Amino acid sequence: MAKHETPLLDQLESGPWPSFVSDLKQEAASRAKNENNIEYQIPTDAVEDLIGVLELSYKHGRTHWKHGGIVGVFGYGGGVIGRYCDQPEMFPGVAHFHTMRVNQPSGKFYTTDYLKKICDLWELRGSGVTNMHGSTGDIILLGTTTPQLEEVFFELTHKYNQDLGGSGSNLRTPADCIGQARCEYACYDTQAICHALTIEYQDELHRPAFPYKFKFKFDGCPNCCVASIARSDISFIGTWKDDIKIDQEAVQAYIGGEFPPNAGAHSGRDWGAFDIEKEVIGLCPSKCMKMDGKTLKIDTKECTRCMHCINVMPRALRIGDDRGLSMLVGAKAPILDGAQMGSLLVPFIRAEEPYDEIKEVIENIWDWWMEEGKNRERLGELIKRQGFQRLLEATGIKAIPQHVSEPRSNPYIFWKADEVPGGFDRDINEFRKYHQR
Repeated sequence: MAKHETPLLDQLESGPWPSFVSDLKQEAASRAKNENNIEYQIPTDAVEDLIGVLELSYKHGRTHWKHGGIVGVFGYGGGVIGRYCDQPEMFPGVAHFHTMRVNQPSGKFYTTDYLKKICDLWELRGSGVTNMHGSTGDIILLGTTTPQLEEVFFELTHKYNQDLGGSGSNLRTPADCIGQARCEYACYDTQAICHALTIEYQDELHRPAFPYKFKFKFDGCPNCCVASIARSDISFIGTWKDDIKIDQEAVQAYIGGEFPPNAGAHSGRDWGAFDIEKEVIGLCPSKCMKMDGKTLKIDTKECTRCMHCINVMPRALRIGDDRGLSMLVGAKAPILDGAQMGSLLVPFIRAEEPYDEIKEVIENIWDWWMEEGKNRERLGELIKRQGFQRLLEATGIKAIPQHVSEPRSNPYIFWKADEVPGGFDRDINEFRKYHQR
């Protein structure tokens, strides 16, 4: 019999989709029976009490978890998120129920042996409840007690050669798409640069010294499979400088119905005959495409590399060969000023080891943000407060048309003193003389 009555949670199991509530109940029952004779290192009823806390939160319409100050492992300021229940007498199994973030491998490639070991470790020293993966990308190990933190950390680092991820006001765990390992659209090796920068910036990852969190995300192409443009302070999005490669015979095969559009993704429904004008050319955001008789033409200088045409006709269109990445800055979810998308800073840069040019941009941004950023102010909010021009000055990047998203509404031009021959004092004196006359 369940330890807690959960009428509200039970409703979440009634729909047609798999429910996390069912998973929690299954784990709670398994720990109660302990058929595998595991010497659990945290309370056996921890998951049952977790279910009880959640039911109470739904009933009251507010959380019953609180931050209990700083808790972590020796030498690290990040990687562990302290969680304490505000009803410890009612739910002693989760009086403290800390989360650990584990740095995922680039591209999230695992062996089944590794995953089994992680699960066995957490079943013994934690709640057995995991999240694969957190929104930043880490393996999330949900729920353990303070004495077990060092034990888990020791086994992760010494037995599995695995590190903790980032939490707090530091560099969060860099995340990347699957890249060139499996994807034909990847314009650079996302796994290589993600791994290299993770190793390079270990101090920034584990010892919080920033005004607030800072995220890297690496998308191999503009399809943005890890949503870097919406979620990362610096997003690295693969792109190319030359023409999209066109197979004109394959274009005609799509028009003639020989090839299904969207790689057959909608083949289960009858959408009618493929219409290249309506489904490709008409949906091009910069109107850079046209049919010239039976020939598809693309004006490269107007193309924004949005990937739509390539996604619809992958056998006819391919990414170019002169490849690199764009760097965008300032994206975030709602914190102070609401959600923001990334703004273009570097239109094109080569992604080649040892990535010195990219590191220079990163470190110039950090120097400015750490000097000027307020407490809990993300990079995007600092840019919004001080202006994109200040970012360009801090990074030494010259302003170009691609930095302008829309015409300015303020007609006034402001000059710096060193940009005016003779300085402002001379202009003010001339102005006074004119009016005195």
